Amino acid sequence: MVTITKAPPSGASRQGGAARRVLGVCGGLVLLALALFASVMFGSRTTSFGDVVDVLSGTADAQLTAVVESRYPRTALGALAGLALAVAGTLMQGVTRNPLAEPGLLGINAGASASIVTATAFWGASGSTAAMWWALPGALLAGVLVQAIGATRSGRSQVRLVLAGAVLSAVLMAFIQAVTLTKPQVFDSYRYWVVGALGGRDMDVFWSMVPFAGAGLLLALLLGHSLNALALGDATAASLGANPWVVRGGGLLAATLLSASATAAVGPIAFVGLAVPHVVRAVVGVDFRWQIAFACVAGPALLLIADVVGRVVMRPQELMVGVVTAFVGAPALLVAVRRMRGNA
Repeated sequence: MVTITKAPPSGASRQGGAARRVLGVCGGLVLLALALFASVMFGSRTTSFGDVVDVLSGTADAQLTAVVESRYPRTALGALAGLALAVAGTLMQGVTRNPLAEPGLLGINAGASASIVTATAFWGASGSTAAMWWALPGALLAGVLVQAIGATRSGRSQVRLVLAGAVLSAVLMAFIQAVTLTKPQVFDSYRYWVVGALGGRDMDVFWSMVPFAGAGLLLALLLGHSLNALALGDATAASLGANPWVVRGGGLLAATLLSASATAAVGPIAFVGLAVPHVVRAVVGVDFRWQIAFACVAGPALLLIADVVGRVVMRPQELMVGVVTAFVGAPALLVAVRRMRGNA
């Protein structure tokens, strides 16, 4: 009997993969820079490339400067929210080994929505920017509760997480429907937030999001090497010195912090946490260290591009970014899935 073993990748192959990753990240950075510039260029009032350059150089008049600078908060918030959702989706899909995992999997969207409705109905929270931060404790609590229910040492935590998330989401959505049907004024305040939008927020929301998103990102970066070991299986990960229980719990905690902060700040924006990880894997491969790094570039670029499209297509009105993300992200997801050929 002849045993055929797969030859290890050659030096040229490894160099080609590294070159592809570096090229992909550089291309993503260029795309992100263009998205950032477009975000401060396009709005309800038409501004040209030269106008933005004049503002950035300090030579524009006061009125034009005020118009362009008013777009800074939503640009900064969109970049941070896109980063948080993309990294959270990458972690969720890696830890649960489910290519369809996204923030809704852990009941985070439902928890944030239930918290907003509860605060509005029973504590009189208004629809202002500050009131939207009522979503954060509900999102965090839902994520932690789903993790507690789904946690197990039997190696099937990913199945229990999906079931726990589905059950908790169903219960919370029933609660939301019951409250909004009996209190129409609550629905009026809730419906704007639940679609997902970057407009109407100021830098206070951005700075309030930074500690939670920063903690989640730092934890994700620290877990990058251990997540690579976990992807080989619990037994292999343990032999390599990684505790599967700790790594899986840490990854889900980081994903919860990231997605909860983004959901609280801008609403439950769909598709970013689902689509970006597929694109990331198609570009940089299976190394979680590279995946997390590239997600920090691709997520903001996707969300900002979606926001710019929403501002342009209905000018002077605006289409909320939560509506646009599905249309912008769907083609990218289809291409990524085809390239992966079922190996997601």
